[in-house]
Amino acid sequence: MRLLQSGKRDQLEQTLKIAILGGTGKEGSGLGLRWAAAGHEVIIGSRVAERAVQTAAALTEALPEWIEVTGSDNLTAAQQADVAVLSVPYAAQAATLSAVKEALIGKLLISVVVPLQPPQVSRVWLPPAGSAAQEAQALLGEATRVVAAFQNVSAEHLEDFEHDIDCDVLVCGDKLADRAIAVQLAADAGMRGVHAGPLQNAAVAEGLTAVLISINVRYKIKNAGIRITGLPES
Repeated sequence: MRLLQSGKRDQLEQTLKIAILGGTGKEGSGLGLRWAAAGHEVIIGSRVAERAVQTAAALTEALPEWIEVTGSDNLTAAQQADVAVLSVPYAAQAATLSAVKEALIGKLLISVVVPLQPPQVSRVWLPPAGSAAQEAQALLGEATRVVAAFQNVSAEHLEDFEHDIDCDVLVCGDKLADRAIAVQLAADAGMRGVHAGPLQNAAVAEGLTAVLISINVRYKIKNAGIRITGLPES
């Protein structure tokens, strides 16, 4: 893990308390590290609180001394958060969300989940609801807003602050204001977020992950990503 040399706290217009449910994996912890470095308050959540505490301590060591990442069980993290990020394997999605459903009422959940079916993870498979994000919305109900984002971001360089993440972030959600939060969080993590339409479109973003895995295998790389062309520079 490459150490961060300086914080970015002054660059933020709004700081958030972000709970990363299932945040002990490479994707969740990498995003958490970048958000903490940008000035957000990050809580790593896990089914096992001890694992979350250990991961949070490791992330804290990589950050300036005035920044601390904390860890707890998923439920406690969700209760404390302004925004929750779901970063678990698809097989664990239903159980994780069922355990934190009440804590997410009135909040925004950003789903990073991709419905892959091992061992054929380079083949697109989508659940009956259309996408993992749509399943999450159906399980949580209208009291929680769900946005899909970060499915196509390789975790390979998230912990390296000297490496630009060469990937756009497709953000799908039914409310513009909710998508805007995810777009801003993408920017805070050093990426460009792109409004990609309603939650129904998450099926495309999730399916692209299997395509990128196939590209990684074919070309013997680890960080294939996507870029949306034709957008204005701003």
